[in-house]
Amino acid sequence: MIGWSNEASWDRVFRVLLGAAMLAAGLFRALPEPWNTALVVFSFVPLVTGIMGWCPLYALLGVSTCRTKVR
Repeated sequence: MIGWSNEASWDRVFRVLLGAAMLAAGLFRALPEPWNTALVVFSFVPLVTGIMGWCPLYALLGVSTCRTKVR
């Protein structure tokens, strides 16, 4: 994971917490109906990218929150 990771540890933790909060809000029906389904479906984006440590949008834009070693 070191070679292809483009998310720092803080970024990964934030994404997993955000995805878990979205999933919980959707499952506990915190909003009106079309939004609950959307929360459940889209909660997997931050959850999966946080667990993997790689964000396809970051890769597409050439962004990384990982620190680079200065030599």
